[in-house]
This record gives sequence, structure tokens and C-alpha cells, in this order.
Amino acid sequence: MNENYAVPAVALVVVATVFVGAFGLRISRTTSDFYVASRTVGPRLNAAAISGEYLSAASFLGIAGLVLVQGPDMLWYPVGYTAGYLLLLLFVAAPLRRSGAYTLPDFAEARLASQAVRRLAGAFVVGVGWLYLLPQLQGAGLTLAVLTDAPDWAGGVIVAVVVVATVAAGGMRSITFVQAFQYWLKLTALLVPALFLVLAWQGDGAPRRPFDEPATFREQRVVRVEDDLDLKLKAPLTVTVTGTFDGRPHQDQVVQLPAGTHHIDRGASLTFAKGAAVPQAERGTNGGMSTSLAEGREERPLYATYGLILATFLGTMGLPHVVVRFYTSPHGVAARRTTVAVLGLIGAFYLLPPVYGALGRLYAPELALTSDADAAVLLLPDRVIGGLGGDLLGALVAGGAFAAFLSTASGLTMAVAGVLTQDVLPSRGVRHFRLGTVIAMAVPLAASAIVGGLPVADAVGLAFAVSASSFCPLLVLGIWWRRLTPPGAAAGMLVGGGSALVAVAATMAGFPGTGALHALLAWPALWSVPLGFLTMVLVSLATPGRVPAGTAAILARFHLPEELSGAHGGHGGHGLAGGTRTEVTRT
Repeated sequence: MNENYAVPAVALVVVATVFVGAFGLRISRTTSDFYVASRTVGPRLNAAAISGEYLSAASFLGIAGLVLVQGPDMLWYPVGYTAGYLLLLLFVAAPLRRSGAYTLPDFAEARLASQAVRRLAGAFVVGVGWLYLLPQLQGAGLTLAVLTDAPDWAGGVIVAVVVVATVAAGGMRSITFVQAFQYWLKLTALLVPALFLVLAWQGDGAPRRPFDEPATFREQRVVRVEDDLDLKLKAPLTVTVTGTFDGRPHQDQVVQLPAGTHHIDRGASLTFAKGAAVPQAERGTNGGMSTSLAEGREERPLYATYGLILATFLGTMGLPHVVVRFYTSPHGVAARRTTVAVLGLIGAFYLLPPVYGALGRLYAPELALTSDADAAVLLLPDRVIGGLGGDLLGALVAGGAFAAFLSTASGLTMAVAGVLTQDVLPSRGVRHFRLGTVIAMAVPLAASAIVGGLPVADAVGLAFAVSASSFCPLLVLGIWWRRLTPPGAAAGMLVGGGSALVAVAATMAGFPGTGALHALLAWPALWSVPLGFLTMVLVSLATPGRVPAGTAAILARFHLPEELSGAHGGHGGHGLAGGTRTEVTRT
């Protein structure tokens, strides 16, 4: 990719983000503007903003990378990410808006009248938010490194600075405009190059192969290995080797490799002949962090698929940066209309990443060996089209990628900072919210600098599993079951969400690397979500005397239209989301 075009494109996206955010700051007048945009965001603008923040690094880069490496099984990612909004529409969107809450902890306190449940919900919001922010920062680092050979941390630092400045300056009003703008930018940045890539593929005259067949090299390709890895061969392979291979040095030697596993030291170069099958790479660990879940999927594909489906279907409703946007809707009907529009917008977007993954298997299969599969979207314009056209399309894709990191990171930072301000910092004013914004970004930025990471789609999938196991039971039972009690809610979140969090930590640490236990920990939603629901129900039934007084009235407010329930402005746990009742102050 030509950095003379790509770097200005990224810089233009950053400048445009700051400019649009400054426009939001100019019309942000009150505290209510700052926290919930005064609950005046209409369905179309809100849907574009939600889509902008939801379509993250996993959507823009990660899905294509996983499809490139593992084929059509990974198409469940975009299906699950989209279908999660259908469940959100059916069970959560309108009642959550009518609750009058600003954050998920606000909802927990309003429903259960318990400070303990509120604090526990706040801890999970921060944990899920930070877990979700990590791949955004790592994806930004990967993008900038591909564009300019900059160090891996540089892209994350740029995203962190821009996001903190935008969120701290204008709050929800600013990032609403920023995220809506970035959705249309991301859609354009994938759609336009995809059209040219497909036309070029149709015209190249190469023989067509089924999508689910193993990837092969279309032409002779030299692959340089940056880190130690093992190649797992299902059939014998002939390759030209320069470097240390299976413990023996080679210098431009043709080697006949039998089926099995072969070790390659970093710095080695492998030359694959045209038509050679792309071997499977196993990297084990990298700085203590597992770098792929591919082997676990191969061992237990059905379990992994169902675990992924359940996590993505149910995890959406508990993502803090998604939920917080529904509090900006004027009323419950607008929240439902927003969700329907979001289904259309993200459904259109998710048609595109698999196209890049499929083309990546044809034109850049070596990325599966170099741990850069997530860069397929960035590299394909140059590989397929080349010349000035490839440079310009590559620049457009690079700009869209940075928009993905900025928009999702903005929403996550806003959600985490809101919880920190209300439940951790000593004051709940705008000044302390800005301090919370810095803290919300500083922790994942530091973590991204000192650890490696999973492919971005895998990392986001783990965040979905934690969300599905903790907030999905709380929201569904809290909205639809009157017998939920504070001890039941707390126990369910601790058991379901806590066990998923432990499983995620073990997976990211690379323990265990293979076997049945690895599959259980890598895709925990199949057991942690039912465990969370079951614990919540059983403990609530065992503590019937702890059902909060006024539960019937609260549930009526959730389910009745605002004009009947009287919940026009709503109120958060600390009065920060109070619509027209919030104090009017300059931000």
C-alpha cells in the first residue's frame, strides 16, 4: 500500500472527526446535552450513530481476516452481530428507554433498589468496556503499522488522543454526530473498493474454485516469517527454504516436507510454488497471549459455532456502548424504530467483509501465515488492482478502518466514563466526567501496549460472551419477570458473568491450549449464559421476601407508553439522565 495516499486519508478522517465533534460541542449547552443529548436524537440519526459505534475493528477488519484463514464457518460472526439487534428490538429496546436510566447500573438500581447490584453492574460495564476497547486500539496499531511501518502502539495512541478529546469536550451530543458520520464513511470505504475488486476478479480469467476448499497460492509467493511458528501439513508439500527450519539451517534449498507439524524460526523465508496449498499456522503463545482460536474450532467445530452464535445473539443487548445510545431516544417508540433502522444499516454493511475475506483467500493467502490476516482488507486493493487505482482505493479503505476504531472507541469510552463518574469518582459533574474519560481510555491503552492479542474478531467475541452471561439475564429478567430480587440478580451476574470472565482470561492467557477444556473456556456462552439465568431464577425464588416494593409500578412504567405511565423525562440512579429536569449548566 502506498503510504503517500493512505496516510493523508487517515489524517483527513482524524481531522474530520475532530471537526464534526466540534460542531456537536457548539450546540451542547446543558448537562443533559452532555450525558444523553437531552433525549432528543431521532431514529434515523440515532440508528446511524449506533451503527457507527457498533461496526468496530472486528467488523471492518476482523471478519474478513477470520474468513480468509478459516473459511465460510466464520460467516456466523456477521449473522450473529446483526441478529443480536432483533432480540434487542423484541425484548429490551423500548422498556429500557422507558426506565429513564442513563447507564446499565442506573437500570439495575431503578429496577431493584439496590446499591450493591448497582455497583456490581458498574464493575461489569467497566470490564466489558475495557475488554472491547483492547481490539480497537490493537486494530488501529495494526492499520498504522501496515500503512507506514510505524510501531504497533502508535495507531492506538492516535485513536486514544482523538477519542478522549472528542468525548471529554462534547459528550454524547458530539459523539452522536461523529458516529453517524463515521457509519456512512465506513460503508463507503468498504462498498466502493469492493465493487472494483469484484469486477477485477471477474475479469482476471483465473479458474474458479469453491469457497470452502483450502486456500492455495495463485502464483509463486515468498513469505517471510516474523515470529516462530509451526506449520501443520495435512499432505506433503514442496517449499524453498531460507533460514532455520525444523532445527536445521537452510539457504535457498528445496525441501520436501511430509505431512505433520514442522517448526520454523523467525526470520526464515519460504517460497511457495503456484498452486501449493496454504498450510495451517500454529503460533502457540506470543508474550503469554494466545493468538488464535483456530485449532479449538478445528477440534470441536459444532460446539465452537453454537458458542459463537449464542454469544453474539445475546451479547448485543448488554453492550454498554450500545445500550447507552437508547437513552438518547425521545421515547420508547423512537427506541424501537431506531432498532429497526439499525438492523437495516448493519445488515447492509455486513454483506461486505465476507467479500474481502473470500478475495483474500485468493489474492493474499500468505497472510494466514504471517499473523496479519486482519490486514487483508487494507492490502487487497493493491494486490488485485494495483497502480494508482489500487493506491486510491487502499487509501479509502484505510480511512474507513480508522473511522471504525474511532467511532467504537468513542462509544465505549463514553459508556465506561459515565459509570466511573457516577459510581467511582467523588463528584458527578462534567469536570469529573472528563477525568473519567481519561481513565476509561488509559487502562486499555496501557494494556494494549504490554500484551499481544487475539485476532480482533475473536477478542470482540469474548467480550460478547461476558456481556451475554451477565447483562442479558439482568435485562431480560429485570424487564419481564416481576419476582427478580437483588440477591438473585447479584448472584446471577457473579456466577454467569464471573465464570465467563474467568474463561476469557484463561483463553487470552493461552490456558489450556487444546482439548475439551480449551473449547469450554474459549466459547463459554453455551454454559455461562444458562448458568447466569438459572442462578438468577433460583436465588430469586429462594428469597421471595426481597422483591422490591413498587415492582409492579416499575414494570408498568417499562411496558406502558409514556403518556400512560407518566415516564416522560425519566431519571437515572443519580439524577444525571433526568431529561428536562436536569440542571442547566454550561459544559
